[in-house]
Amino acid sequence: MTITQDDVKAALSEIVDPNTRKDFVSGKSLKNIRVEGNDISLDVLLGYPAKSVHSEIEKLVSDRLKAIPGAGKVSVQVSSKIIAHAVQRGVKLIPGIRNIIAVASGKGGVGKSTTAVNLALALAAEGANVGILDADIYGPSQPAMLGIHGQPESLEGKKMEPMRGHGIQAMSIGFLVDVEAPMVWRGPMVTQALEQLLSDTNWQDLDYLVIDLPPGTGDVQLTLAQKVPLTGAVIVTTPQDIALLDARKGLRMFEKVGVPILGIVENMSTHICSHCGHEEPIFGAGGGEKMCKDYDVEFLGSLPLDIHIREQADSGNPTVVADRDGRISSIYKTIARRVACKVSDLSQDHSAAFPRIVIQNT
Repeated sequence: MTITQDDVKAALSEIVDPNTRKDFVSGKSLKNIRVEGNDISLDVLLGYPAKSVHSEIEKLVSDRLKAIPGAGKVSVQVSSKIIAHAVQRGVKLIPGIRNIIAVASGKGGVGKSTTAVNLALALAAEGANVGILDADIYGPSQPAMLGIHGQPESLEGKKMEPMRGHGIQAMSIGFLVDVEAPMVWRGPMVTQALEQLLSDTNWQDLDYLVIDLPPGTGDVQLTLAQKVPLTGAVIVTTPQDIALLDARKGLRMFEKVGVPILGIVENMSTHICSHCGHEEPIFGAGGGEKMCKDYDVEFLGSLPLDIHIREQADSGNPTVVADRDGRISSIYKTIARRVACKVSDLSQDHSAAFPRIVIQNT
């Protein structure tokens, strides 16, 4: 029996990528299919970073190809390529950044900044080039969470070089002012500072820039949603009703300005006792999933209220780098892959494909 490319595609249409939840044919990730005799080789090009599960995907595809009757040698190479995706109408992309993901919450105290930094580090651990912008002008926390000290340099005298910590690029007002100095600024000054931090930083070839937003739906959030080229937003909440009320407001704000909601992360879902390991939903249960059903958005995952997450973030070594192979790091990485998959499903940005048209009088 002679094996054809159609046989290969038919076989791989029967198995599903566990991250995109699509089969490998409809997901358009199969490249360079070659059949020589009955030997099969192909590339699987993922539209999202997934370094930690490349071997699993390779085995999944290889095992299915080996099951084709008469199959000989099978060779599968898995890699990732992240491209730029469309943003709000009338807003231009920022040089050096392919995709911008806002991490927001309607309410403070739900662990949004901890989630944002671990999401950024998880995307980097999966193989992406990542940056994080601390958009909380009044209460910047990312310098401490990333363990970064000092001030940014300006090599050209025009733009600031991003600071670096744990392999990601970072910028925050916390790098530019005294750590104990209160930011007694009115709204316009805050929004101007945010725009400058974003546009005056020399971001370098980022696949994703994660923006850690302050809580609420005020000037900063609205400015960012209207003027910054956002690929999508992630909403962080806790299970209790009060937090969910504010999270819904944040979600609706992004919907009104045309920013896709990538999904919802439920933080502090259960409390884990540091003595006996008992888990208990002290803030209630199922709130995040119910909100997802109400608004038809994806439930990205849930994280426990665990003392180690707090201790690691406070020490400047967030969980994804402090306990790389631990259970909670695995949860963050799973959430990061789902966020990246949701981004990869969005429309591509084609602005670079069209030349500028200049009309001159002749």
